[in-house]
Amino acid sequence: SKQWYQRRVRGNCMSEFMGLIFGNYEAKEEEFMPGGASLHSMMTPHGPDAQCFNGASTADLKPVRVADNTQAFMFESSLSLRTSKWARETCQKLDPNYWKCWQELPKNFDPSQK
Repeated sequence: SKQWYQRRVRGNCMSEFMGLIFGNYEAKEEEFMPGGASLHSMMTPHGPDAQCFNGASTADLKPVRVADNTQAFMFESSLSLRTSKWARETCQKLDPNYWKCWQELPKNFDPSQK
């Protein structure tokens, strides 16, 4: 069975701001559109959606081209970042269901496995 997958779902000590300029982002491909951005605050889990995780977890382990015709950016900071009142309330572009993309991820952690 294929157990390897780059550990991209993580809760870490960095805040991450990511934006998509054009193209497709392999995680949340249907929802994350050009001009969109996401902010993940430090010490919160984040990473690809369940569909992307499952696809990468079961794919043949061979070189694959990703992100053709795509331009994205990511800023990481050890400082806490937050959104403005305009971003949270006025622009009405926040996705209140964003957290649901991780609900189908299986719980693979086994504390007894060493």
